[in-house]
Amino acid sequence: MMYLKVHKTEKGDMIALCDEEILGKILREGKKELDLKTYSDFYRGDLCTNEQADKLLSFDTLYSANIVGEESVNIVIKKGLVGKSQVMKIAKVPYVHVYTMI
Repeated sequence: MMYLKVHKTEKGDMIALCDEEILGKILREGKKELDLKTYSDFYRGDLCTNEQADKLLSFDTLYSANIVGEESVNIVIKKGLVGKSQVMKIAKVPYVHVYTMI
């Protein structure tokens, strides 16, 4: 299960997708930190399964996306938004940030 939240902006949709089990944690590795506790409201949207997220994700009006966690990252790879080479890791957790250039 994962949380999916779409933030509507004047430039397009900002998608937040995060695996359920890591939301509320702070991931640290060296000097890098990904704070999913303080910013949990940014990610906490609808709780959905892989199949539901796959159906709900639309990149037609995408402005940016913040994706964290194994399940979440795998969905956007499967849908062709990112390639495996673009995925980064922190504390062994995959994540990716996507920005469209207008």
